[in-house]
Amino acid sequence: MAIRGVWSEVVGQPDAVAVLAAAAEAAAAIVAGGSPPPGAMTHAWLFTGPPGSGRSGAARAFAAALQCVATDDRPGCGACAGCHTALAGTHADVRVVAPEGLSIPVAEMRALVQVSARRPTSGRWQVVIIADADRLTEGAANALLKAVEEPPERTVFLLCAPSDHPDDVSVTIRSRCRVVPLGTPRPFAIAAALADEGVAPDRAEWAASVCGGHVGRARRLATDESARARREAVLRIPLALRRPADIFTCADSLVQAAEGDALAANESRDEAERQALETAMGAGGTGKGTAAATRGAKGALKDLEKRQKSRATRTQRDSLDQALVDLAAFYRDVLVTASGAPAVLNHPDRAEDARTAAGSWTPESTLKRLEAVLACREALELNVKPRIAVEAMLTALQRG
Repeated sequence: MAIRGVWSEVVGQPDAVAVLAAAAEAAAAIVAGGSPPPGAMTHAWLFTGPPGSGRSGAARAFAAALQCVATDDRPGCGACAGCHTALAGTHADVRVVAPEGLSIPVAEMRALVQVSARRPTSGRWQVVIIADADRLTEGAANALLKAVEEPPERTVFLLCAPSDHPDDVSVTIRSRCRVVPLGTPRPFAIAAALADEGVAPDRAEWAASVCGGHVGRARRLATDESARARREAVLRIPLALRRPADIFTCADSLVQAAEGDALAANESRDEAERQALETAMGAGGTGKGTAAATRGAKGALKDLEKRQKSRATRTQRDSLDQALVDLAAFYRDVLVTASGAPAVLNHPDRAEDARTAAGSWTPESTLKRLEAVLACREALELNVKPRIAVEAMLTALQRG
C-alpha cells in the first residue's frame, strides 16, 4: 500500500499503516450507516514499539483518518479540515493526554473519561490519545479501565506504550485493546521522510544513520544545530576521561546541558501559564472582592509551580537519558569493532573513536563501562539525584 495523506506521518511501518487504513475505512462505513467488515474497527487500540518508532505519530495519524471528512477519497486524505485539525492538535473531538510530569494522575484521567462519554461534536468520533500509557498511576489506570470496559458508542481510545507487558500496561486494559506493534524504522525510510520535509539529502542520510531508529531524534539532529552540538559533546566523553578530575568536568557538562534543555523547553511556557493564571484570578484588578481573589490566587499559583517543577524534572531526565543512550551505543560500537563483527555501528561518524577505544580497552573493561551507563539509567528511574548518578557512572567509566 502506498503511503500518502496522513499516513506519511507513520514512517517505515507499512504493516501498521495497512491495518489502520482498513480500520479507518470500516469506521467511515459505520458513520455512514453501512456494514463494515467484522473486526476491522474496535473501540480501543494499543500502539507498542521501541522509543522513536512513532507510536504517538501513528495514533495521531489514525485519529486524523477517523475524523477525515473527504467524500471523494479514502479516509486520511491529509487535506480536509478533519485531517488537518486532528494532526495540528486543534480538533474538538481529539484529545491528547501526555504526562507533563513523571506520571498521569487519576484526577486528570477521571476528567478525561467524563469528556470522552460525550457525543462527538462533528458527528464522527470522539478520540482519546494517551501518549504514555505506561505512566498511568494505578488509580488513573483503574479509571481508564472502567471507560474501556463500557465504551460510549462513538468513542475510540488510542493508547501508546513501549510494550504490552504488564509492567507497561495492565493485563485487564491490554485484554480490551487491539495491539498495533511498531518496529524500529529503517534508516532509508527515515532519510526519505526527512527529505520529503525539505532536509538536504546528505544531512537526512547522516541523521538517519546516527539516530538509532528514532524518527524524532533524526528530525532534531537534521534541523537543530544545538542538538548536534550536544550529541558531539556527549560522544567526546569516553575518550576525554583521562584523569579523575575529568569526572567532575564531564559531570558538570552533562547535568548542566540537561538543565539547560529543561529551561529552554519550558521557560516561555511557564511564564505564559503564570501570567494567564494571574489574569484569570484578577491580578491587577481593583474594587470589591479583589483581595479575596488575590488570596485564592496564591494557592492556585503554588499548584501551578508544583506542576511546572514536575514538568521541568521530566524534561531534564529525558534529556539526560538521551545522552546516556548515546553513550551506551558508543560502547556497543567499541565492542562490535573489537570483535570484528560486520554489524552496522550506531555512530558511524565516530568510527575512528571506536577503533581507538577498541585498541586501548579490553572487551571486559568496555562491557563494564556499558553496564555502568545502564546502571545510571536505572538509578535515574529510581529518583537518584542526577549529579550523584552521573558522577558514579563517570567514575566507573574512567576506571574501566
